[in-house]
Amino acid sequence: MTNPTGGYLDAVSGEPLHPAAREAFLAALDRGYADPLRLHGAAREARLLLDRARETVAGELGVLPPEVTFTASGTAAVHQGLLGLLSGRRRVSTRLVHSAVEHSSVLDAGTWWTRHSGGTADGVGVDRLGRVDVDALDEALDTPTGVVAVQAANPEVGTLQPLDEVAERCARHDVPLFSDVAAAAGRTAVPQGWAVAAASAHKWGGPAGVGVLLVRSGARWRAPFPTDDRVDPRTAGFENVPAVLAAAAALEAVAAERDEVAARQRRLVDRIRASVAAIEDVEVVGDPDRRLPHVVTFSCLYVDGETLVTGLDRHGFAVASGSACTASALEPSHVLAAMGALTHGNVRVSLTRDTTDDEVDRFLALLPRVVAEVRERLR
Repeated sequence: MTNPTGGYLDAVSGEPLHPAAREAFLAALDRGYADPLRLHGAAREARLLLDRARETVAGELGVLPPEVTFTASGTAAVHQGLLGLLSGRRRVSTRLVHSAVEHSSVLDAGTWWTRHSGGTADGVGVDRLGRVDVDALDEALDTPTGVVAVQAANPEVGTLQPLDEVAERCARHDVPLFSDVAAAAGRTAVPQGWAVAAASAHKWGGPAGVGVLLVRSGARWRAPFPTDDRVDPRTAGFENVPAVLAAAAALEAVAAERDEVAARQRRLVDRIRASVAAIEDVEVVGDPDRRLPHVVTFSCLYVDGETLVTGLDRHGFAVASGSACTASALEPSHVLAAMGALTHGNVRVSLTRDTTDDEVDRFLALLPRVVAEVRERLR
């Protein structure tokens, strides 16, 4: 429901549940409760729902149904996907190469890998817009490498990565590519060329607690953690069939409306970018053209980002500051630092599918006043 005085502008942290997801979830509660591994009628019905969800997600993300695994979260999908690919490539190399702006789940998996496997994790820089330096990546791959990790799009600043070119360089060096596609799935066509990928349903309006792991047939992937005798041999535990079906329904729905929603969001974000850039000592960051349609990030001099978020929240506007993985710890954004941008006074606005012109109008009218108030208090 739209706030009459403010608005929810933090879709990257979690898009409100899509009506299609709500409908599918409620319907499945009475049909998908049984263990889909069993042989009785209730179990067979649950298995049909699970298989239907897998087929839907596969079709929307451009893979085969057996290549789809549902996990407990997007972070779990990243950890299983990346560490499984590294484990499968251990005899070739234990080295991970990743872009400097990867999500913390990728960076944390790399740290875990170095501590528990004796491998290494090396970052590759990005330009001022947040795009990975493909030539530097190519040079890094002259040294034997197990896996390359590059995201499809950066959720903090919205920049789309040149994933097709990255995949080409990886193929030239015969190194598999892992891609975190969570920010792009449901928003844009998901780039291909990767061996393993991961996504998260709450990013596209599905329920939280559903991750998607995609493992291409033929990929050298080995389960990095214990599994059990389940429907899907790549994961463990009793599947949450209603939530999985809701996630698939939401993805199908947002894909059908994607072009219309993206065009409207891009128009609104263009307005925000232009208005914010006119405020004194404010820098808009990220690629102005090759970007997610719904995200805009800016940094303000002489302003504390968390104070600015709190000030906007008092007027009913929900926005984010810093990367989603560091905001709660009040740590500087590693993404902005890698880009050479201001790491303080940072605000990320991300529009939902229902964000209106009126909400944007009120936000843009309010923002200069809140920035001025925060600057005055911090003098």
